[in-house]
Amino acid sequence: MDRLIFHIDVNSAFLSWESVRRIDQGLPDLRDIPACIGGDPKKRTGIVVAKSIPAKKYGIQTGEPMAMALRKCPELVIVQSDFDLYVKCSRAFKEICASYTPIMESFSIDEVFLDMTGMSLLYPDPIAAAHEIKDRIHRELGFTVNVGVSTNKLLAKMASDFEKPDKVHTLFPDEIETKMWPLPIRNLLFLGKASEKKLNEIGIHTIGDLARAKETDIQALLGSKNGHQLHQYALGNDDSPVKEQADEAKGFSAETTFNEDIISLEQVFPILLEQCDIVATRMRRQQKKCLSVAVTFRTLDFKKKSHQATFQNATDVTDEIYKQAKKLFREFWKGEPLRLIGVALANLSDDEYEQLSLFENTENKERHRKLDAALDTIRQKYGNDKITRASIMNSNSGIARKARAQMQNELETKRDRQAKKGTDDNGNI
Repeated sequence: MDRLIFHIDVNSAFLSWESVRRIDQGLPDLRDIPACIGGDPKKRTGIVVAKSIPAKKYGIQTGEPMAMALRKCPELVIVQSDFDLYVKCSRAFKEICASYTPIMESFSIDEVFLDMTGMSLLYPDPIAAAHEIKDRIHRELGFTVNVGVSTNKLLAKMASDFEKPDKVHTLFPDEIETKMWPLPIRNLLFLGKASEKKLNEIGIHTIGDLARAKETDIQALLGSKNGHQLHQYALGNDDSPVKEQADEAKGFSAETTFNEDIISLEQVFPILLEQCDIVATRMRRQQKKCLSVAVTFRTLDFKKKSHQATFQNATDVTDEIYKQAKKLFREFWKGEPLRLIGVALANLSDDEYEQLSLFENTENKERHRKLDAALDTIRQKYGNDKITRASIMNSNSGIARKARAQMQNELETKRDRQAKKGTDDNGNI
């Protein structure tokens, strides 16, 4: 049986989701006027996150400073990002998509893959089914999506990136030569700028050029693994499965970009503690411990530095993670003004075994572990914003709206799965 895969992608997701809310409030639709989602134009960290089609006509680009966008279009309407809204809209969008097949993979906050293989009795016409999903999302949620239809994930995603918005496109194997091969190689999934430059230098400009080239020549240029994968993609080959659940997290991280210079450890430590609290909470929810913690910071010249340390034993205690993060910062930061601070946990383990040291204050460690457990319980029951540590209450970092929204989304997703299995938050039937 041939596979049948849909890739569904929300058109200008952040802008569309904000537009739906504004329409409900009687405000103009951002999609119809020069508008963008992003940061405060008065602050140097403000960048364009998403833009409307009318804004695009002024040459405004995603990722450029807001001040530059305003110079191109002084009447540009700017709306600041709202990650809580995005999570809510994402869940509603994915709930509709999941109702069409038991196998859905969340590829990002605004796109999914659906494995429609074997669903022909329910949906005998796959193109009609794709239109039904697209139209239902528009009708019930107020925003548009593109749907790509093919026999594998690569081709389905390539198809969904064709003409937008509110379209259904196919890219079946017999359409590759006419629909995909004439496209510039930059349009090929996972092909970066460095590879594009190397390929252009040897006369490969389109996906078709890459497909017709000798794989050994591409491997010699781009490396064995990368060259093989990109050549196979150019041929339209991809056997990766649609995964009902995302791969297990390999780590947890939080980063904060600042509106003002960070120039002292007194400013750094409350922010660092809040970040450690966030990532440790997320990790404990996955019932994991970490063996490594890393701190990251970026200076005013945009140079990003990262330093990592390893624990003797895997830990999930916020205080232990924070102490190590502080130590790293003291050792490696030379006091230069900072634009960004981050913390990351890696080398995860679910091993409950722990070798205790004779010189370790086990009573103090247990007290911190109980504190973490109490905070986790309150946050799961009443929400992530209902309790915080006293030492970071006065921090004006304003960090982690996205991280906290992600935590809430993870918790609600977990509860949804448990409800389907008939279990509670503790796994009890």
